Amino acid sequence: MPAVATRTRLMDDPYLAPYAEIMRRRSAAAERRAEALSRVPGSLSEFACAHEYYGLHKTGAGWVFREWAPNAAALWLVGDFSGWRISDDYRLTRLEGRDVWELSLGPGALRHGQCYRLEVAWNGGRGERIPAYVRRVVQDASTLMFSAQVWDPEPYVWQVPVFRVPERAPLIYEAHVGMAQEQAAVGSYVEFRERILPRIIRAGYNTIQLMAVMEHPYYGSFGYHVSSFFASSSRFGTPEELKALVDAAHAAGLAVIMDIVHSHAVKNEREGLSLFDGTPYQYFHDGLRGWHEAWDSRCFDYGKTDVLHFLLSNCRYWLDEFHFDGFRFDGVTSMLYLHHGLGVDFVDYSQYFDATVDEDAWVYCNLVNRLIRAVRPDALVIAEDVSGMPGLAAPVEEGGVGFGFRMAMGVPECWFRLVRDVRDEDWNVGYLWHELTNRRPDERTINYVESHDQALVGGKTLFFQLVDSAVYDSMLRSVQSIRADRGVAIHKLARLATLATAGHGYLNFMGNEFGHPEWIDFPREGNGFSYQYARRQWSLRDNPELLYWCLGEFDAACLELVRRHGVLETSAPRRLHVSDRDKILAFERGGLLFIFNFHSVQSVTDYAVLAPPGSYRLALDTDEELFGGQGRLVAGQTFTLLPEVRGKECCQVVRVYLPCRTAIVLERMS
Repeated sequence: MPAVATRTRLMDDPYLAPYAEIMRRRSAAAERRAEALSRVPGSLSEFACAHEYYGLHKTGAGWVFREWAPNAAALWLVGDFSGWRISDDYRLTRLEGRDVWELSLGPGALRHGQCYRLEVAWNGGRGERIPAYVRRVVQDASTLMFSAQVWDPEPYVWQVPVFRVPERAPLIYEAHVGMAQEQAAVGSYVEFRERILPRIIRAGYNTIQLMAVMEHPYYGSFGYHVSSFFASSSRFGTPEELKALVDAAHAAGLAVIMDIVHSHAVKNEREGLSLFDGTPYQYFHDGLRGWHEAWDSRCFDYGKTDVLHFLLSNCRYWLDEFHFDGFRFDGVTSMLYLHHGLGVDFVDYSQYFDATVDEDAWVYCNLVNRLIRAVRPDALVIAEDVSGMPGLAAPVEEGGVGFGFRMAMGVPECWFRLVRDVRDEDWNVGYLWHELTNRRPDERTINYVESHDQALVGGKTLFFQLVDSAVYDSMLRSVQSIRADRGVAIHKLARLATLATAGHGYLNFMGNEFGHPEWIDFPREGNGFSYQYARRQWSLRDNPELLYWCLGEFDAACLELVRRHGVLETSAPRRLHVSDRDKILAFERGGLLFIFNFHSVQSVTDYAVLAPPGSYRLALDTDEELFGGQGRLVAGQTFTLLPEVRGKECCQVVRVYLPCRTAIVLERMS
């Protein structure tokens, strides 16, 4: 992706000088690890092919199955083909001198669609297991038990065999396939492709981020308690239907990335990797370090070669097999620190370089970015990190971890703090500008007002926070409501300001662009297993009599303007005016002049704002009636710069009428 003019090198930061030796040591450790892993296969990308060796594969001679299980004493395949009984005909053999188990079967031994599992015995015990590298897992509707499934369909024929991510700022639509439909049910890959993808295209987003792709036994985990890392979730459909979704997005010019969860794993023993071979430390740390107290899950041991083999191969698998264009790595803060970031405020640079950092995890993150760049140089790779670890999104060559982008997690925190805890008249515009633009110059960031995190049960979307109960009775455009008007106005200001100041990309969670009401909650015992809140009410967006429709139209207009001017690709936002007294913020970017009035009651007339030379016209007005505003400005009006003396300097200003809680965007004509 192209860098904006403010990009600098990681080591140019003088605050990092005291820690330069630690940074060099970490970088050298990653280099040594990469060389060691590459030595036998020849490259890191060849090392990351464990999925082509382990698991179930059809060969010219029949079938072969392999599993890594160091502590196992015996393994059997058990399934439809054996009457679900343990049989020596399906007993695996341990390869001589290795921790690998293997079974070869004839060509007619297994059929597409048959179900199976592993029976694993170890000294002192035994248990049922789902194979670690399985590519297809299904749940029995009556018993609710999960089984591996023999999957041998006709190969998928790609409509777009090769897709390369265009050099543009990612405008990301974060989506969950299962809750993307309006009916109270689990949505499918097919429904998403046919019904939701066209909406995303029309809205103007150029990248889709799919959540909950990897198989997870508990739907309510939102996909973050993964059990089978190489299997696409069967509750949404087949692997081929997921491929068709990705393929259709590529045909429309959209990139598709997925949430990948390598920060922890579900604690389930039968479905997951916990106690897979009878030991708690096969894939994970032993003892308390192997358990994530807050998430009730297992923590990987990134120092183990076989764990690196598993995780790096997992990344390559999704790139190769499903043609994903990159990843958003979940829970990077949890990976990087022994305390997982729990209850810790990161206020000092020393916290990034002390003994609480898991340097094996740091090395893994470095390795995975080396791998992804080798396999897909154009891939989008985003880190979710709240700590602000320096160098996380800086290039590997500069001593960084190598992620392409970092989520700007302070931005949603800023917006929610303002609308929830601060009176409108007490908003500090200087503070807001700082939070919107506060990022390391050596890194690219993704700005967002809110992701799925803010809307999970117990929380509220920004719009719901603003309007509260008015979402139920005051969203008709014909209804006069002070609360709804305020909420709509601030919702638009927040989204325009966040998009226009974004470092290098922007993200929105599906439905939030039109102010989707209420919260997200998945069916569970506590809500009577209801799907009421695990869906998206698109009919609200589609009804032009509702303010939801207005917000959706505004979001599309903002994206179209930013795309047309290449705003996020060409420059950094340049502050022109900040007034906490008047609640006015003005900045220039990409030939556009953004002027905001955050004041709750005070409109301004002939307000002077410094402006770059040229003549301007009104390109966007948040107060337009089409966008649910009051229509107080004349559409398409033009502006000529006027001279003004400030101190001893003669400068040029644009004078504007700006109603309260309104923003305008002026487009330079000459």
